[in-house]
Amino acid sequence: MFFLIVLLVVLSFLFAACKKDVDKSVPTPTNNTPQEQDLSNIPYQPTFTNIDRPANFPIMDIPEDNPLTQEGIELGRRLFFDPILSANNKMACTGCHFPSSSFTDDLAVSTGIDNKAGTRSSMALFNTGYYTKGLFWDGRTASLEAQALEPVEDPIELNHDWSAVVEDLKTTSPYPNLFRQAFGIDNTKEITKELAAKAIAQFERTIISADSKYDRVVRGEEFFEDEEFNGWFMFFDVGGDLPDAECAHCHNAPLFTVNDYFNNGIDSVADLTSFKDLGLGAVTNRVFDNGKFRAPTLRNIALTAPYMHDGRFQTLEEVIDHYNEGIHYIDNVDPLLLQPNGLGLSEQNKKDLLAFLHTLTDTSFVNNPAFQSPF
Repeated sequence: MFFLIVLLVVLSFLFAACKKDVDKSVPTPTNNTPQEQDLSNIPYQPTFTNIDRPANFPIMDIPEDNPLTQEGIELGRRLFFDPILSANNKMACTGCHFPSSSFTDDLAVSTGIDNKAGTRSSMALFNTGYYTKGLFWDGRTASLEAQALEPVEDPIELNHDWSAVVEDLKTTSPYPNLFRQAFGIDNTKEITKELAAKAIAQFERTIISADSKYDRVVRGEEFFEDEEFNGWFMFFDVGGDLPDAECAHCHNAPLFTVNDYFNNGIDSVADLTSFKDLGLGAVTNRVFDNGKFRAPTLRNIALTAPYMHDGRFQTLEEVIDHYNEGIHYIDNVDPLLLQPNGLGLSEQNKKDLLAFLHTLTDTSFVNNPAFQSPF
């Protein structure tokens, strides 16, 4: 009998040693706090902060019920990079929004925790605090707070349940303390998905890109090369003998988006009900909105390939060719794109326009430590 007991003990140690190693590349939940814990002894002294607004940018509209604090921003940054939000604890928000790729994922359509492919390309998240007419390609949420709630329960993305996430946050250090410091809650039972979304939204509002070569030219710190200058002329149609590239009415400065939705003629369909993806129309239930999508920002556009809502174009050259000569007519296509003979851009015109688009790249933003993982 004694020998049998010893054998069982030895086997149990061998089994434990042979278990698969935990992936050390991502943080794992550490359940070391009770589900209900008094937090009132932790100081609540929020440090309110403001967005350092670039001189030529509009004023950002900050919700009165979610002012920016250093504590809220840091909590939001941690949540953004923490796979605790996913059902398998392996994927975070950054799984579709890499800082190095200007907060996109380099894929035509994004995939979630089960490697299921979605139907749309990941949108860049920088400067989204300035968006005033909805978020996502189809504009289905009105605020960053509402946007932050969706990926967790999307069956293709993080495929989790917010109630389960909240329970994990209540019992996983250091989240109880961080929620107390950010929002002044007195007990872990006050942690909610709404507070988590508010923190993520605070972090996302700080993700601002405004230091490209274009910005430095505007500030008088640099000058365009000849090709870039010609591209600027065509982009903004400021006169002269160069053709109008019809860019600025959908991608105007300083954000290089106009916060609106357009049909840019990429699909050849029989009628307005025949789009594979209805886009804005699925949200508004207006047939005339079918096939319209948010005009994305062109800032850092050279870093965010592939292009369009479904990632159909691999290069900026393909995008320029589409607008120059590939527009498909349908009743709600942007009328400014319907030129009798296309845009009429020559090969040199297209090179010049591409050169200007590259001046919108902001490498300091991509490498900003404030936007990197805290883990």
